[in-house]
Order: sequence, then structure tokens, then C-alpha cells
Amino acid sequence: MWDIVRLSHRGLGVRDFSRAVARALRRVVPFDGFCVVTVDPATLLQTGEVVENGLPDWAMGRLTQIEVAEADVNRFVDLARATRPAASLSEATGGDLDRSVRQRELRRPAGFEDEMRAALVDGGDTWGGLTLLREAGTADFTPDDAQLIASLSGPLAQGLRRALLVAAVKDGNHDNAEVGVLVLAEDDSIELANAAAQEWLDELRQPEHAHLPIVIQAVATRARRAAAGHGSGAAARAQIRTASGRWLVATGSMLGVAPGDRAAVILEEAQSPALAPLIADAYGLSARERSVTQLVAQGLPTTKIATVLYLSPRQAADRGPPRRRARTRRRRARERGSAAR
Repeated sequence: MWDIVRLSHRGLGVRDFSRAVARALRRVVPFDGFCVVTVDPATLLQTGEVVENGLPDWAMGRLTQIEVAEADVNRFVDLARATRPAASLSEATGGDLDRSVRQRELRRPAGFEDEMRAALVDGGDTWGGLTLLREAGTADFTPDDAQLIASLSGPLAQGLRRALLVAAVKDGNHDNAEVGVLVLAEDDSIELANAAAQEWLDELRQPEHAHLPIVIQAVATRARRAAAGHGSGAAARAQIRTASGRWLVATGSMLGVAPGDRAAVILEEAQSPALAPLIADAYGLSARERSVTQLVAQGLPTTKIATVLYLSPRQAADRGPPRRRARTRRRRARERGSAAR
């Protein structure tokens, strides 16, 4: 437990954090393969993955379809709402693993049997999911294993949240990036992509995976469900940090309403105001502090923020983002020191 807590404060990137977590977990809950997925906490769509000895590339598109659009056992979205955010497949199915669609279609053909899944939830927000895999011929996960993994959901979510969002507050200006346009066939093959979309795809693809980036599949699948009148009306939209450190917004829509119609995915750089809610979540800000953060992200000066929110300039500075508050505290300390002299 404490190894995981320490890892969550080491400032690791998503890939290094995920692999370090796998090494720590393997000492207490043995497994043969693992996968950590990141999700957009606003829409619960998957935005990325770190996999070791997991399902092969050919299975990933179908796995995303099942997760986003079909009923199955232990989906991350369901675990995130459950009393206990972790469960094994053997426990959830009473030992009949083939009750799971992904087990029948994907995992058993790839040589896997039992599976442990956990939604990584902190403060009501879901930041990712963890999957541990055991190969055929090995023992099932136990209820104690599930209880242990569930107890780590919060610390793992905190570490993943920090890994995802620490770059969002760093300086950088890419406001002139072009908008990418992808057109996908029903099987998610790319029918059309402009030059900007190809550049975004290059940033999103992981060297060891040839399949379409998971965030593209996720928003396209949700757009198809929405067009077919299924789902809860959740947005086909997700934000993801690319390999270069930029933040990208992927938005899915349909080019028609008939079955088999193509899906379009628009890729564009997230501007500072769009990132403000993510930054607020990363630091656990109050509702009032979130309002200030949003206005700061829009470039408003302290005096204007004070006018909008009916605060004094001093209050506005005090309730700004943590980095800004720290600068304010240091300035006031210097002023007090000067006054004392």
C-alpha cells in the first residue's frame, strides 16, 4: 500500500507510473499481464493505455466497442459506480467466465482466464482503470485480492491524475495548431485524414501498438451509439495529453444516420479555458476556486476577476490556482519583511 502511495508522489509520467505500479502489485497479487487505461473524467471515455503482455492488437478495437457500447461484466464505468470499485471476473460470474463477452471473444482466444479489474476513482472522479490478467492454467484471483486492489483505487487514481495533469499547468503556446479531420468506416479503418490529423495520430500512437489510438475508437463508438438513439446522451468527446505534452480534444460525430454510415473525429488543441476544469480537479479546488481558475485561464487580470466574482483583489489572488497563490504568499512575505526593516 505505502509503495503505491509513494509512487503517486514521485512525479512520474503515465507510462513510468503504470509500470512501477505493476512491479509493486506483482509482489502481493501475482499476475501474468496488466493494462492501465486513462479516461477523461468528464465523459469516462478511454484516452490511452499502457499494456504489458495484454491482449493483442487485433483485439483492441473490439474491446473498446464492448467497453463503450455493450453490456458486459465489470466494465470500468460500472465499477466506478459500484460500492467496491474492484472485482475479479471469476467472482462476478460465479466461476462461469464465459458469461463475459470479452472473455468469450477476446481473452480466452488470447490464452487468458481470470481477470481483476478496478476503476481508479478519487473524490468521485474516475481517472483510469486497471486490469490484471492471469493465463489459462493458473489460479483465480481471490476475494482478498479484490479487496486489496479496491483499497488501492484512490491512491492509484491520485497518482494517475498527477501523471496526466502536471503538464497541463506548464507554460506553452501552441494556439496556432491546425484542426485534424478523420473519417472512419464502420470497422474504424481510416477512410480520410487530413495532414493535421496525421500529425495528431503520430503523437497519439504508441510505438508498440499499431492499432488506432484508443481515444479515437472511444469517441467514434460513442458517436455511433448516440446517432442510433442509445446511451445516456453523454458527449462523444475526450481530452488527452499527447506525447509532446500538448492537450488534444477529440470530438466524434456521424456523417449520416443510417447503419454503417461513417464517423468523423475532429482533433484540435485544447485551449487554456478548456483545461481549467482538469487543472481544478487535479488540485481538488473548491467551487469558488474553480471559478477563479477558469477566469485566470481566460487571461483576466486580478482586478477584473474580482469584479466578475464580487471579490476584493486580495480575495481573488488568495483563491486563485495553487501556483498563483504560492506566488502571492511569497510576495506578501517579502512585503512584510521590508516593512519590518
